Amino acid sequence: MSSSRNRLLVRVVRRLLLGLLVVIVGCSRSGHEGGRDGGAGAASVLKLQLNWVAEPEFGGFYAAREGGAFERAGLAVQIAGGGAGAPVTQMVAAGQADFGVTSADDVLVASVRGADVIPVFATYQTSPHGVMVHASRGAKTLADVLSSGTLAVESGGSFGAFLKKKYGFDRVKIVPYDGGVARFVADKDFAQQCFVTSEPLVARKRGADPEVFLLADAGFNPYQTVVITRRALWRDHPAQVRAFVRAVREGWQAYLDDPAPTNAVMGKLNTSMDPEMFAAAAAAQRPLIETPETKAGKLGMMRRERWQTLSSQLVELGILDRAPHLDDLLVARDE
Repeated sequence: MSSSRNRLLVRVVRRLLLGLLVVIVGCSRSGHEGGRDGGAGAASVLKLQLNWVAEPEFGGFYAAREGGAFERAGLAVQIAGGGAGAPVTQMVAAGQADFGVTSADDVLVASVRGADVIPVFATYQTSPHGVMVHASRGAKTLADVLSSGTLAVESGGSFGAFLKKKYGFDRVKIVPYDGGVARFVADKDFAQQCFVTSEPLVARKRGADPEVFLLADAGFNPYQTVVITRRALWRDHPAQVRAFVRAVREGWQAYLDDPAPTNAVMGKLNTSMDPEMFAAAAAAQRPLIETPETKAGKLGMMRRERWQTLSSQLVELGILDRAPHLDDLLVARDE
């Protein structure tokens, strides 16, 4: 399961690939756009492209399929698993997939670089990204974690850039993040970035006692597992996009209420996780998806203020050279 976080390592590569996006879109749309999205009642299969393999992070999408939410919405949906380096944003922008899953910071980077994609649903309201450290170190804050020892972190991404800007790396040794937990388990002074539904669970299973500090609590909280589509699909078939979002919301509610049936289905697609780990990950992510705000509003809701804050942060971190026009980007918000 810890290998599932390896996709963080390829984010920089995916962003470099965005530089080719304008060419890809220009070559692809002319021959594709009219076929897949020819009309609201077209008897075609919509493709949802994930950025990793089947696991609880995507449970609501599989629940929407298995529980019939897509069918009740009049949609036929194919869920395509991803892998390391899967260029989800480029695929959606080029019309190779109708919907895709990515992160809010990648959406903003893609938008600035010319990818004509828009977000329609934000699964994780609280980002599951954090830093895990051995409880025996007695750290009370991220500042404590970064005051000594070794930290494994992805280079070139917003995660490490935020930590460096806010806390500095002058008192901690920085090494590349490899997606595993072997070194963490063996070294009490070793800390690493993590996804709370992944590495900490694996580390505990191997006898370690990790404590996790969420980046969201430190002030960096991008929406995660964000569903995107291309603006053309929203412009030409808004009812179809809205139906998809409603079905996804229904699927996520069903998964949050009872993840076991869908976990059993995903377990056949992802044999690297056992039923115990599926259940533990589903439980760990629930408070990050279903928050007091979504209970008062809707699952998957997005606030403009959150996007504005993230946009400003990415400019400050040097990830973006300018902020995108949010009014153009957030045209399909459903609150």
